[in-house]
Amino acid sequence: MRKGIVVVLAVLLVSAVWAAQGIQAASSSTPRLPGYAIAAMQKINPENIRAQVRFLAHDLLEGRGPGQRGGDLAAEYIGTQFALAGLKPAGDNGTYMQKVPMVGVTPLPETKFELVPQTGKSMELKPLEQYVAYDQTQQSKSDVDAGIVFVGYGIEAPEYQWDDYKNVDVKGKVLLMLVNEPPSEDGKFFKGKALTYYGRWVYKYEEAARKGAAGVLLVHRTDMASYPWDVVRTSNSGERSYLQLDGTPKLKVASWIHLDVAKQLARNSGLDLDKLMSDATSRDFRPVALPVSLRAHMVSQVRPFSSNNVVAILPGSDAKLKSEAVLYTAHYDHFGIRPDMTGDNIFNGSNDNATGCGILLEVARVFALANPRPRRSILFAAVTAEEQGLLGSEYLGKHPPIPAGKIALDLNFDDVPPLGEPEEVEVSGAERTTFYPIVQATAKDFRLTIRPDARPEAGHYYRSDHFSLARVGIPSFSVNEGMKYKGHDVMWGLQKAEEYTAKIYHQPSDEYHPEMNFIGDAAIARFGFALGWQAASLPRLIGWEKGDEFERPRLKSLGLE
Repeated sequence: MRKGIVVVLAVLLVSAVWAAQGIQAASSSTPRLPGYAIAAMQKINPENIRAQVRFLAHDLLEGRGPGQRGGDLAAEYIGTQFALAGLKPAGDNGTYMQKVPMVGVTPLPETKFELVPQTGKSMELKPLEQYVAYDQTQQSKSDVDAGIVFVGYGIEAPEYQWDDYKNVDVKGKVLLMLVNEPPSEDGKFFKGKALTYYGRWVYKYEEAARKGAAGVLLVHRTDMASYPWDVVRTSNSGERSYLQLDGTPKLKVASWIHLDVAKQLARNSGLDLDKLMSDATSRDFRPVALPVSLRAHMVSQVRPFSSNNVVAILPGSDAKLKSEAVLYTAHYDHFGIRPDMTGDNIFNGSNDNATGCGILLEVARVFALANPRPRRSILFAAVTAEEQGLLGSEYLGKHPPIPAGKIALDLNFDDVPPLGEPEEVEVSGAERTTFYPIVQATAKDFRLTIRPDARPEAGHYYRSDHFSLARVGIPSFSVNEGMKYKGHDVMWGLQKAEEYTAKIYHQPSDEYHPEMNFIGDAAIARFGFALGWQAASLPRLIGWEKGDEFERPRLKSLGLE
């Protein structure tokens, strides 16, 4: 991206800057940025983003674990950057910090996890190798001795005429279930290849707990989960964080088991796992009680603590509209230090998500430089505990700085790979909002092709912080690069993505390297800036398309339901 050309006449300034960005002239029906907004956008600098990523991913920040020293340092650093940019605090009591009450749960070696058949020898499972499990009830000790019931995908979805439970009483039982959801090519049935929230492990735990189950055994299979067992192991070793209990039902055993264990469990029950999985793809499936129990003695270290979302605001320029806002989000946490690991045990989280934070901070900096400011206010939130299940953004959604019904849009940045200049952009979920025509026009202006989700089966929409805001009705989506980069074909981008998932994602190897190319992160920052400015300038708030799953929460937030 070339730098803008200084031109004396304002009209020439605007056209020159658009040209310098590789942006085509918008049609008369397309919202456009005023010259002063373009001038601010031009100040986005890839080297600024690099500097932020380098620091946030440094060993000194110890992997930015929630409730750990490194996580607290990262929060203070981000708050300081907001202050230096001239943003006003939007957290608790006139500060940049929004306190998020949490509890850390660490499984201890005394924990026992045993599959006990009615006849024959029991099988004691090895932690991390064969299973991972946490006690969501936040007790130091819990005991479960309960029969196992296979419930297919563990989904009850009336809108798709799907019910894996069939009114079977599973109270006190341990539920064996599959990750993901019934396969389909029909876009009207669980959205076809695209994973819905029903396929996410978070939903499966929630639904099982609502039905009174004592525990869940999620069967891991790489193609269904969209990531290998190593990701499950590293993501579920050491301390795991939860929001403090609020009366919502929780599981004593929330676990994953290795595919080989699931196969052995089926064999010990006189069944075939492949057939069980095949049967589960039918609407006629009914729960299957296995002649096996789980005997678990859950022993946990329980640590109450607080982490922080870091929240700032740039007040808008319009006397009426400044009470409303556009929100930008990115999570700053990662997995911290794992003292039980040998060798490199710092999860630096360079891509995931120092990159998103670097973009957030740079967008905040240049918004503050714009004169005049956008009509609506602009909120910036660096949230905690995303890696623990979107906890910081969940808390933010339930306790927003301004009412959810006054937030026009959330634009989220998560894991934006520093691979060079993108020729595509991914905005999965934007098509579900009334803002999508502007997204399409802006992508065209930036000469970016909108790429459909490269891996819709992975359910990325439900795996990042924008989802927490969508759940309370705020139109929300993430902005990221696609797979086509300048000088490379699509296969190169796909290969880089596959290598990252297999070798770097949620591993200590996610580190900063000087050869990283942040031109693409700057391009995404500019694109996100342009989207946010336009959202802040619209005469009316953005909504969800009619019939969308988040339309009802939006109407509720607006007081229309």
